[in-house]
Amino acid sequence: MVLQQQWDSEVYQGQFGEFTITDSDRVGVIVYRTSLMIAALSFAIGSGLVLWQPDNPTIVTALTPLYGLFCVALGVSLATIHIYLAPLHRLLQLFWGIGTISAGVFAIQSSEPLALFVYNQPVTLFGIGFVFVALTGIYFKEAFCFNRFETKLLTPLVPVLLLGHLVNMLPATAEQMILGLWTVLFLVFAVRKAMQPIPPDIGDKSVFAYLKQQRAAQS
Repeated sequence: MVLQQQWDSEVYQGQFGEFTITDSDRVGVIVYRTSLMIAALSFAIGSGLVLWQPDNPTIVTALTPLYGLFCVALGVSLATIHIYLAPLHRLLQLFWGIGTISAGVFAIQSSEPLALFVYNQPVTLFGIGFVFVALTGIYFKEAFCFNRFETKLLTPLVPVLLLGHLVNMLPATAEQMILGLWTVLFLVFAVRKAMQPIPPDIGDKSVFAYLKQQRAAQS
């Protein structure tokens, strides 16, 4: 209780005025980081299984629920992330929605496991790939705001792998190497986020307040 009072009473100087960080703000950041960790772990487990035994039917089938968990966790991350530009935030959420719905449709309609269907039909990336566009948006935001080396690498790495597979430019060994690197960097990103102080992830609340006032005035 004393610690919470200290959080609520601490005053920060923002670009457009003073603000305080509440317990609710901190809980939001914890939820954001926890969901990112779940997304990274489910992605890592799925990728590890694929790289270990790509031809095992049981493993390929198990990728579908892992991907479902990844999508749910990523959706929570996008709901709780702090992005100053509201249109960009909504756009990333829209991309996530398009990709998630596409994955659900493919999983229901295909007689093959979802991962195998998407791998054999690269054109499906025009639907399901939007999930990874949203994920890349998170990487870009983190690279821009916190100058993290892993997100600087992930931001171009993900499009290279997906577009390379889409146009059949990359040999299988190159795709495996890129997927392995993506997995490691994603885990590094999630772990480093967990250790980062909370206030920087909340950002300058005076900017959010100012932008909200501007939108209200325009409407």
